Amino acid sequence: MRPRAWQASSNFLGHTVTLTLAQYVAAASAVLTEAGVPSPAADARALAAHVLGLERFPVLPPEALPADFEARFAALVERRRCREPLQHLVGWAPFRHLSLEVRRGVFVPRPETEMVAQVAIDEAAAVRRQRRDPVVVELCCGAGGMALAVASEVRGARVYAMDASAEATELTRANAAAFGIVLAQVLTGDVRDATVFAELDGTVDVVVANPPYIPPDQVPIDPEVRDHDPELALYGGGIDGLEIPRAVLAAAARLLRPGGLLVMEHADSQGRAARDEAHARGGWEQVRTAPDLTGRDRMLVARRAL
Repeated sequence: MRPRAWQASSNFLGHTVTLTLAQYVAAASAVLTEAGVPSPAADARALAAHVLGLERFPVLPPEALPADFEARFAALVERRRCREPLQHLVGWAPFRHLSLEVRRGVFVPRPETEMVAQVAIDEAAAVRRQRRDPVVVELCCGAGGMALAVASEVRGARVYAMDASAEATELTRANAAAFGIVLAQVLTGDVRDATVFAELDGTVDVVVANPPYIPPDQVPIDPEVRDHDPELALYGGGIDGLEIPRAVLAAAARLLRPGGLLVMEHADSQGRAARDEAHARGGWEQVRTAPDLTGRDRMLVARRAL
């Protein structure tokens, strides 16, 4: 069924009128706006581009739309109206210069995490300038965005990735293969297990992670997150949501060489708690909280003491 916003506009005085691509997108944007979708115009353009087989909305519209365009576009708009994530509908998510495949059951990469990746990339690049190939580990890797960004942007980087979800590590391998990126190892395991990457203990230059960190009583408001991201990737465990982030700290403490860097995403309300955890454990210096793209406190940055 066509959304109401273009149900009427495609009929004029009882005659069917062929809509242009711009009119379809405008009508879809109105439907998504009414549904409370956060970025209705951008999502409408992205869905139209997907139906046209394009990664981006065309600057110049095609001379003619495919015969099945309206039906396919309407079906996708309806699913987005019901708050199914855009990334699930189009099958990919942008992350830095990569277009990552996304799948149901695996956490969808977010733009905010690109800043976490940037700090890790900058540190790995600094190691490379010392004429040494950096060793980087991404914990709780999800679709593998940060591991793949480091591996593709820092020449010579030896990058490892792990996640508790087999679906996530399978997707990380698929994304690596799609871009021809070689990762040293992709492992399914529990970050709380001290044997994970034990062979790397004391040799890693950068540990980067976006672990689950939501407290159990803070269910996300957005349906796209609450109803579609896996709970394993959302809730960090414990009353404060920091059980898994604490495990990341512990893992980083054994993996990093003296002077190595930990970069870990957290909620904007957890900056002080994350710093306190690092200070309480000892062995860390230059402990700080860094902002994300919007200026919110979203990551712990700490250096392993020399």
